[in-house]
Amino acid sequence: MKHGIPVGVVAALGLTQIIGYGTLYYSFSILAPAMAGDFDLTVEQVFGVFSASLFVGGLSAPFVGKWMDRFGAAMVMTFGSAISALTLLLCAWSPSTVVFALAIALLEVASGMVLYQAAFAALVESRPQAASRSITYLTLIAGFASTIFWPITASLHEHFSWREIYVAFAGLNLLACLPLHYRIARSRKSEAALSVHHAREAVVGALPGDLRRRGMIMVSLAFALQGFALSAILTHMVPMLGTMGFGAAAVVIGSLFGPSQVLSRLINMAFGKNMSPPMLATLSGVLIVAGVVILGVSGTWLPGAVAFAVCVGLGSGINSIAQGSLPLWLFGSAGYGAITGRMAATRLAAAALAPFVFSVLMERFGVNVALMVNALLGAVGIAAFVAVVSATRRTATATP
Repeated sequence: MKHGIPVGVVAALGLTQIIGYGTLYYSFSILAPAMAGDFDLTVEQVFGVFSASLFVGGLSAPFVGKWMDRFGAAMVMTFGSAISALTLLLCAWSPSTVVFALAIALLEVASGMVLYQAAFAALVESRPQAASRSITYLTLIAGFASTIFWPITASLHEHFSWREIYVAFAGLNLLACLPLHYRIARSRKSEAALSVHHAREAVVGALPGDLRRRGMIMVSLAFALQGFALSAILTHMVPMLGTMGFGAAAVVIGSLFGPSQVLSRLINMAFGKNMSPPMLATLSGVLIVAGVVILGVSGTWLPGAVAFAVCVGLGSGINSIAQGSLPLWLFGSAGYGAITGRMAATRLAAAALAPFVFSVLMERFGVNVALMVNALLGAVGIAAFVAVVSATRRTATATP
């Protein structure tokens, strides 16, 4: 059982990831227009605040990664749940734009303590050799977050203000996520105490020491460009499709994203054993770029929009797996939190620019130009992943 998947931990983290992504990320695009009206801002300005907050989250990511290595990822997640609840309450109470912007920035710092970066580190700490498969199962469960919380948030908003919804979401983080994260942290300490005579079998990275720095730069660049592409699309997906002329169907088309994420993870579980993490990362980039190009070319053709949502969902689903498994495969389990923290910093910094930049591109040059720019950046990310695949192949070939 030493290398087996920790089913209880994966299930608990799956639930907290659904709640975390649903309340801290996916709900924002639904509630943003109401927030704008409440503070007498434009929607673009609200997304500008969101972009700035993502940048702050990126700056904090390396520190969060070091805290996870030092104190344990699950313990960091426990404190993160409390901070998430408090900052959601601060958002709901905020009497001014300044307080609101500060609260949104703090919310992104808290997100780094409870979402995928932390959850993946918790799985690596629990059982390093089983972490790659555990990450796949976790992302399979968490893939339902958008499908669940987009409709829930929209339905709640028909009866409650965005402030009241954020109070309810604070309760979810405090009463559901915090106890589960604390229980995982306690069980991790118990396991460590019982297994003092058995050293955990660490994962050794595929890249040798002389290539690690270059590999870190290439992978960070690739994930940053994918982060930009996905952040731009996910933040604007439903409003963008509505602007293009799909009307009420925009929500239905957007809802295909979540199931497509789940489908990609199911396919990976069944057939992905022979694909290395760099190959998975490359495939995710190809799917995302293909989806964006299809939408840009097909315009208001409904099957094209459906193909777009499905391709982006498939690519995003695989990308989530790659974010956890690729650093482990390339660099090993030692210092995993700090490594993923540095990668998250560049990815979140790029993602921070995406909602605002994409909004400006759509406003000034139209949806098609914005989509093509997005696709071009994604293509550069694919090239970076291909370079990493080539480097690992050359290393494997040169090894006697």
